[in-house]
Amino acid sequence: MMKAIRQFSAVAAAVLVSIAPGSTIRGAPQAQNASAAAETARPAAHDGQHDFDFVIGTWKSHVRRLQKPLTGSTSWIEGDATVSVRKIWNGRGNLEEIELTTPAGHLEGLTLRLYDPQARQWRLYWANASQGVLTSPVSIGEFRDGRGEFYDQEAFNGKIVLVRHRFSGITPKSYHFEQAFSADRGQTWEANWIADVTRTSDEPIAPSLSAEDRNPDFDFNIGHWDVEVKRFTNPLSGNSKWTDWKGTGEIAPVWNGRGSVAEFELDGPTGHLQGVGLRLYNPEAKQWTISWANSRDGAIGAPIVGDFKDGRGDFIDLEEFNGRQIFVRNDFSKIMPDSCYFEQAFSGDNGRTWEANWLMTFKRRR
Repeated sequence: MMKAIRQFSAVAAAVLVSIAPGSTIRGAPQAQNASAAAETARPAAHDGQHDFDFVIGTWKSHVRRLQKPLTGSTSWIEGDATVSVRKIWNGRGNLEEIELTTPAGHLEGLTLRLYDPQARQWRLYWANASQGVLTSPVSIGEFRDGRGEFYDQEAFNGKIVLVRHRFSGITPKSYHFEQAFSADRGQTWEANWIADVTRTSDEPIAPSLSAEDRNPDFDFNIGHWDVEVKRFTNPLSGNSKWTDWKGTGEIAPVWNGRGSVAEFELDGPTGHLQGVGLRLYNPEAKQWTISWANSRDGAIGAPIVGDFKDGRGDFIDLEEFNGRQIFVRNDFSKIMPDSCYFEQAFSGDNGRTWEANWLMTFKRRR
């Protein structure tokens, strides 16, 4: 849910950009004029917040999957998938659900894609329904000349490899996707997941609660809500005050109810805040994970983990806040058909005492 906000890197980057030119051109008018001319000639940075608009809707996909990557094997397995993609943050994010059937079995997964307006890059997060947690690391990249490329570094068969996701051949009705690995620092690449994707509808598949094997703990939260928030402005400082925020929340199922996605829009004394929370259930561990991001950077932190007992949901994790590791607790309580209550609290003493810093009251919209 509402997680500790990490803004240092963006602020530091802005400071470095603002002071670096001055440190090299001070007192040199010719250099200043040349720098000004270069700034004028430099093309504007691409604003990529709508680069993924093409993918919204419902698709059919034919998938080829290499069975043993990076072994020299040329044995592929093929299958067909249904893909449904809905907007998040009016297009600055999206949630893709895929259901794939091959001779090797059945796969349900999702990709949450979020845009970072400062870096002008997208972050791609993946989860498998059988595990119910977003995997790491995140794949990061952007679109150039009509092609999207996204990279991360992962452990595979005991080695660290580069992973590339590429979207190409994009038209209103189709596109091509490839995942590839490189074990030689990007000198060569081997594709291991190839998909040719064709549109079947401009609209995504309507979310539902039709899965028989789902955990219904979060069903109470599905729907449209008015929300009122009290926010502690400077947690764990001994010197703070509460501010009032108001807005709306929309919570919809994913994987036919095995998880849910929660979007919030809030207005308060310091402006407008948009956030998204992804709730996924791990059927083996019998636990929920909640992963949170806000629209300022599109970055998701470590998931907060917990479960429901006696009509109350309790979740906890460890996070860095103001340079220290702290405990973070999220609680859902007072659950009624048309209302519920959420509280976030921090502990700076390993859970011995707690200080609430985010109080949210939900009232169902009529």
